[in-house]
Amino acid sequence: MEGGCFCGRVRYRVDGAPLAATLCHCQSCRRATGGVNVAWAVFENAAFEQLSGDVAWHSSSPGIRWGHCANCGSLVLYCRDSRPDHTDITTVTFDDPNAFPPTVEIWVENKLAWEQLNAALPNRPRSSLNE
Repeated sequence: MEGGCFCGRVRYRVDGAPLAATLCHCQSCRRATGGVNVAWAVFENAAFEQLSGDVAWHSSSPGIRWGHCANCGSLVLYCRDSRPDHTDITTVTFDDPNAFPPTVEIWVENKLAWEQLNAALPNRPRSSLNE
């Protein structure tokens, strides 16, 4: 499965199924994208290959890095030191975003008051991978 940023300069490929597919409601994801929430697919680093483009990294706090296309600014990647073997990819940047639908909603304790949760999905007050 391949994907890329808005302008097409950053392209990547993943192999296999994600370790997790989440819909995150945390304030950091909202601020990083300007969206209400962000869908993520989490892969082992060995399953991820960057094919082209330059990723600009922003550290929002120690051990947290957000990877944006250096040209158009699209958020594509997320990495954290507490999970050094994982790369999180914004699901909507896949060529087929429907391939990895969320299976859990996370950080719902931070969701906006007017936002509706998906009743068909389990939800977690905080993260799902570390709990």
